[in-house]
Amino acid sequence: MERSVEMRVSQAVDAWLRWLPRWQPATHRGRSSVCRRCLGSPVLSAAGMAEDVPHGVQHALTTRVKTIIDHEVAVFTEAHLPLLQEELDQQAARNKARSYRPREDLPPEFEGLPLDPDPVPGQPFLFTLAGLEQESVDEAPPLPPLSEEHKRALRREVALADECADRVGREVCSLLLRHRTRIRAAIAECVEPQISRLLSELTTSLDAPFDTTD
Repeated sequence: MERSVEMRVSQAVDAWLRWLPRWQPATHRGRSSVCRRCLGSPVLSAAGMAEDVPHGVQHALTTRVKTIIDHEVAVFTEAHLPLLQEELDQQAARNKARSYRPREDLPPEFEGLPLDPDPVPGQPFLFTLAGLEQESVDEAPPLPPLSEEHKRALRREVALADECADRVGREVCSLLLRHRTRIRAAIAECVEPQISRLLSELTTSLDAPFDTTD
C-alpha cells in the first residue's frame, strides 16, 4: 500500500531525529560555496530552523524531504507525462552505463554536496572526484537528437512536472509545521550545547593565545 505524503514526512522527521545525536560540528575549513538546496529553502522555514542552525543539520533534513517530493513527481510523471518519462528512462540507462558514479547511494547527510573540498591556492589537486565523474559522463553514449516539435512538447511536460513539484512542496511544508516543536527541541538538546562548547573553547584560546598551560 502506497504511503501517504503525511506519513512519509513524519517518517523523514523521525529518521532525522534518530540521526541528529550523531552530528558533530565540523572543525575543518568550511566551504566557500553556498548550498543551493538549503539557501532560502522554504522547507527550513517550515521546520522552524533559523539561520543560526549549522548547515549540516539543515542539509540532513532538506535532503530527506526532497526525496519525498522527488518520489511524488516521479509517480505523477510515470502516470501522466510519457515524453518526459521516456527521456528520464533514457538518461537513467545512460547513467547506468557509466563506469564511475560517485553520487549514488550516499547517506542523506552528504547527498547533493560537492564531491571535492574547496581547492587551496597554490596546492592543485592531482585529480578530483568530480573530474573522474565527468570523464565517465563524456564516455557514455549521447542521447538521440530531438525534433523541434518534440522539444516543445517536452518543455510543456517539464512545466507540468515543475507544477507538481511546487504543489507537493507546499503540502510538505504545511505538514512540517506540525513537527516544529520536536525539531526545535532536538536542536536545543543535541546541537546548541555543542555549538556553545565550541564557542567557549574558541573564546578561551583567543583570551590566552600564548598560554602554554593545559
